[in-house]
Amino acid sequence: MERKVKIATIGGGSSYTPELMEGFIKRYEELPIKEIWLVDVAEGQEKLRIVSEMSQRMWDASPYDVKIYATLDREEALRDADFVTTQFRVGQLDARVKDERIPAYYGMLGQETNGAGGMFKAFRTIPVILSIVEDMKRLCPDAWLINFANPSGMVTEAVVRYGKWEKVIGLCNVPVMAMMTEPEMLGETKENLIYKFAGLNHFHWHKVADSHGNDRTNELIDRLYAENNGLPKNIFDVPFFKEQLQQMQMIPCGYHRYYYREEEMLNHALEEYQTIGTRAEQVKKTEAELFELYQDPELDHKPEQLQQRGGAYYSDAACETIASIYANKETQIVVSTKNDGAVPDLPADCVVEVTAYVGAQGARNVAFGSLPPAERGWLQVMKNMELLTI
Repeated sequence: MERKVKIATIGGGSSYTPELMEGFIKRYEELPIKEIWLVDVAEGQEKLRIVSEMSQRMWDASPYDVKIYATLDREEALRDADFVTTQFRVGQLDARVKDERIPAYYGMLGQETNGAGGMFKAFRTIPVILSIVEDMKRLCPDAWLINFANPSGMVTEAVVRYGKWEKVIGLCNVPVMAMMTEPEMLGETKENLIYKFAGLNHFHWHKVADSHGNDRTNELIDRLYAENNGLPKNIFDVPFFKEQLQQMQMIPCGYHRYYYREEEMLNHALEEYQTIGTRAEQVKKTEAELFELYQDPELDHKPEQLQQRGGAYYSDAACETIASIYANKETQIVVSTKNDGAVPDLPADCVVEVTAYVGAQGARNVAFGSLPPAERGWLQVMKNMELLTI
């Protein structure tokens, strides 16, 4: 008889949760879930109620019998869980507003995962994730922890380095978005392309080849300057210097704009700070609209408006990772995991973001090799910042 799966989601009142449900419904035949426990804190209790009721409607509209539980009791949710997903935000969006506004007040970038804002968020988030890990050691010692709470790379590093928990994978939606938008530019499908990512969360580069082994990276660079580049909704679109990409023969992620085009990004952030508000203040309005939609008793599917939230496809990546572990699918996914030599420019025991094959034993990294000198320097500086912050 097939074993039924219990999943616990910490931060279950998140506006992203309907996307998580959609991903699980889509994969039910390979991931037979019995129950999903959505956990949140007292301050998020009303959002948790709204999201849990909508989640149950989504399952009720499907052919599958899955029960949604909403609770403020984390221990109850974790007990005997097979998978634990983390998508919480300590202090909720009001804290993110401070992460962004305090640095801006001093004329600095305050993005929630990069620079001072990312450090602030890490300071709040890491103690909580470590307490979750301690609970897991008692209540579900065989469970996998799938993290997409930001700053995802630093959080995953803390779990491995200080939580001493090896069964963890960190995720990000940025590689997913790249792999969804770029194949069409090359006149290919994703299945006919070979992607290799390497770096850190929100600080990675990638290359792409076709199924015959031909490197298509330079061709893709040309296309990126003619078409939509799959940039996340939360990043101001300042073009990279094309010559820089051609020289490195890699494609940087959207967040590299905060470094390669620092002056332009800072000026834009300060302009928003003084006018329409920071990204967090804008997201609060989007979230209010989403939760208004979620309360509709007739709504039993993920609304299109969720795509505007900025973190689209995080949850779908989590569902695919869980399904790949459960069914030993060996799916190729970009994950944050222990380096183990995939990126030789960084220590083997630190967490990196790389392409990996994910199966029952976790992630098997695809070796990327050394980066060009300039990018290697950037990478080592950023990793040291992460380690010092943690």
